[in-house]
Amino acid sequence: QVQLVESGGGLVQAGGSLRLSCAASGRTFSNFLMGWYRQAPGKEREFVAAIYWSADNTYYADSVKGRFTISKDNARTTVYLEMNSLKPEDTAIYYCHGRPRTGVGSEYWGQGTQVTVSS
Repeated sequence: QVQLVESGGGLVQAGGSLRLSCAASGRTFSNFLMGWYRQAPGKEREFVAAIYWSADNTYYADSVKGRFTISKDNARTTVYLEMNSLKPEDTAIYYCHGRPRTGVGSEYWGQGTQVTVSS
C-alpha cells in the first residue's frame, strides 16, 4: 500500500520557521516528481514546491521563493519542506504529492498537515 505521511505542521508566529516531512512508502519512487501543495480555507489547492527523486532540480511557486526549501533524503525516502520567514498568508493545509516524472501512471497524495501562522 502506497503511503505519503506528512508531519511537522503546527502553530508558529509570523517570521518563524517550520520543517515539514513527507515519508513515502509502498513502492519505488525513484522515477517520481515529489512535491508540496497547500490549500487555504476557501481557496483552491496550489503548488508550493517540487523535486525529483533522481535529480536535484527543484521548483518553487513565486510566493515562496527565497523562503522555502524543498529537499530529500533518498535513504529515508523522505521529502522535506523547510519554511522560513513564515507569513500569515502561508496558513494552509500542506499536502505531499508524488507522480511519475513522465506524467503517466498513478499519483499519490498525503493526508495533509496543518500550518497556522499567527500575526
